[in-house]
Amino acid sequence: MLKHLVIFLHGVGSCGADMIGLGRHWAEALPDTGFAAPDGPDPFDMYAQASGRQWFSVKGVTEDNRAQRLVEAREAFDATLHAVMAERGIDDPAQVVLVGFSQGSIMALDAVVSGRWPVAAVVAYSGRLSSPVPWTPAPTPIRLVHGDQDEVIPFAETLEAAERLTAAGVSADAHILKGLGHSINAPGSRLGRDFLRLSLLS
Repeated sequence: MLKHLVIFLHGVGSCGADMIGLGRHWAEALPDTGFAAPDGPDPFDMYAQASGRQWFSVKGVTEDNRAQRLVEAREAFDATLHAVMAERGIDDPAQVVLVGFSQGSIMALDAVVSGRWPVAAVVAYSGRLSSPVPWTPAPTPIRLVHGDQDEVIPFAETLEAAERLTAAGVSADAHILKGLGHSINAPGSRLGRDFLRLSLLS
């Protein structure tokens, strides 16, 4: 029987298969843990021939409308997570870990600060905190990882997220990796794995 379920949340225009490989690297360090990587609920709508998925549309997205798109995406996001949990026989969010990349990180952080998902831990790669206030955050430990050469989402977003989360009473730390763009590298993978090992097995 699984003690924990890590759910990977991909970036916009990607798919779950692009992230599930992390689970294979982490499995030995996280015994009795399952790994799942669902696809986002909607087709990627930026290119007609694209086969990727998205949690919400970034077509025409701005600082002013991003939060509302996030709110509108919550219902489908929650349904996706509930379906994955049901498939794996998990019914308690406290057994769930969310690991996001880019837009997946935005969704993971929103799940916690909105109070909807009191999960065991969150690892957010290359993301930002876009959730509208007020917040009712769950007491979930969060690790934020970002490359200092990211040209898609500036790493300053992760530093700001760490400050805002800490001010809201959430345990959060930020790690900025030199020379890394908008991706996850081996040091970043180890930061996520080691954080989860401490969070889940301590």
